[in-house]
Formats: sequence, C-alpha cells, structure tokens
Amino acid sequence: MPSLSRSELIRKLQDKTNDCLKEFIRPDEPLAILDFPDIKNCGDSAIWLGEIAYLKNRHGKIPSYVSRIEDFSESELKRVAPTGPIFIHGGGNFGDIWVSHQDFRERILDMFPDRQIIQFPQSIHYKSEQRILESARAIGRHKNFVLLVRDEESLHFSQKHFDCRVQLCPDMAFCIGEVTPDAPQFPVLAMLRQDKEQVGTVDYSIYPEIPKEDWITESRRKVRIAKALGAASALLRLRPSELAFRKLDAAAQNRFNRGIRQISRGRAIVTDRLHVHICSLLIGRPHAVLDNSYGKIQRFMNAFSGGTDLSYRATSLDDGVAWAKAQAAANQT
Repeated sequence: MPSLSRSELIRKLQDKTNDCLKEFIRPDEPLAILDFPDIKNCGDSAIWLGEIAYLKNRHGKIPSYVSRIEDFSESELKRVAPTGPIFIHGGGNFGDIWVSHQDFRERILDMFPDRQIIQFPQSIHYKSEQRILESARAIGRHKNFVLLVRDEESLHFSQKHFDCRVQLCPDMAFCIGEVTPDAPQFPVLAMLRQDKEQVGTVDYSIYPEIPKEDWITESRRKVRIAKALGAASALLRLRPSELAFRKLDAAAQNRFNRGIRQISRGRAIVTDRLHVHICSLLIGRPHAVLDNSYGKIQRFMNAFSGGTDLSYRATSLDDGVAWAKAQAAANQT
C-alpha cells in the first residue's frame, strides 16, 4: 500500500474522528468536558486543542462547562449544562497507571447515571486485575457510557471486560490540522520520556551532539499570564463558565505552542512520546519512533498513523538516531 502524504493522513483521521463523534453532538444541546489537563505535558494540551477544534470546526460549538479534576462542581455542571452529553478528556490515562484520572472518571459515572457520558479516545492499560473489576462494575452500573479507544488492543480489552459501547477512534490532536513549524536549529533532537512510562535507562553521553529533552517542564509564570489573558477576553460577558473555558483553553494553547517550538528545533526527531510522534506529523518533520513502557505508540501507529514516510519504527535508540541523522542530512537546505 502506498504511503500517505501528511495532508492526506490528517484529513483521513479527521474524517474518521467525525464519523465516531458526530452522533453525540446536537446543535440544540449543551455539552461538558471534564478532566482538563492543567499539567506540563504538551501532548495533553494537544489533545484538548484537538477536542475544541473538532467541536468548533465541525459543529460550531464550544463546551458550556469545563473543569479540572480539582475544581469540578456537580452543581455548576447541572446549572449550565442540565442536559446533553458529558465528555471526558482523552489521552492515555484510562487504567491504573495514572489512578487519579481513573478514580475521577468512575466517580463521574456514579454521579450522573442518567446522562450520556462519552470518553474521548484513550489508550487502555491495567496492571491490577482488581482494578479492572472495579472499573467494570462502575461502567456496568452506568448503562450509557461510550468508550472511544485509540488502538486495537484497547478495543479488544474493553470489549472483553466492560459492558458498554466501545469504538476505535483516532487521537483528537489530529483535529488541530497542519501546523507551521519554526526553522530547525540542529540536525537531530531526542525527545524522550522522563516519567513512569519510560523504558529503562540509557547512557545518553554517547550522543554528545544530540540534545536530549522532554516536554514536561514549563514556565509557570507564562502559563499564569496566558490564563490571565484568556480570562481578560471574557470579562465583558461576566459568565463564570465562559471565563473558565477561556482561561483553560489559553493555558493549553500556551503549552502546545511551547511544544511545537521545542520540537521544531530538530530537523529530525527521535522520540518515545506518542504526541511528539503526532505533533511531528502535524509539522511535517521526519521522526524515529521508539515505544513507551506498554507499547502505546506502536499500537496507535498500527491502528492509524503508521502509513507515512515521515515516521520510522526504530528497533533501538541507536537505530533511531542513525535513521534521524540520515534524514537530517538528506533534508538539509
């Protein structure tokens, strides 16, 4: 099968996403999105911006209610969005690696038994059989939960363990569309995890010429300024729900812009982060892909994003670096 161009792949995945979601969004109903990712990881902000871009571009809507885990208000959600679907932010936290998100998700299922709840696309991973059973009970009690997943393994797992509608859907970040990168500053950039999903340890001193970074550090001051500016744009309306949305959306845009600036610096990239892979596709940069601790990236590429010459499935860090160096040399202008 011939490889797809970047534009063709992005359009294909956007259309697939719309096929999955369009039935849940109605022009005469409000909607809510919960578990806003107010964290340093740029990938989560890319997912959020894709969720909002999808709603705006395909349906001309923005959410009536948004919240982080820590400032969620049941009464406020019911006040501003008394009907309509409740969406939960997508990503890779469905399971028992990032337990606070799973605890919150299951609490929402119990809190709103009569509302349709749609999980934006997730990767599923559990280590504990007991936690699988707990999640299955929460989902089984609800009866109107829709679980969208980002890979075939998550699909089969969920169909086996959970009594709900499960559907394969691309990551929401593709709904951002193509992004113009900054000019590269050096041949190869290594964007590698520094959290609980990283695989082993590597002596990076053997690559002294290659910057090794992650994108989970940020300037708190710049994020606070972004939130303040976002809030200022909504002051005339004096609606708390609009104010919350503008603040959080501005923070996500700030983090995403930071991530794009960071990865743009490499003419070619080596990564074990799913959203460095996705954002590299959005900016059109060649990149070698390793994997995280439980195979999330390869699973996603098998389902959706592997059909382009921009990405290379590396067998090791050495293999990925060698490929990236060759791509950087070939693309040097």
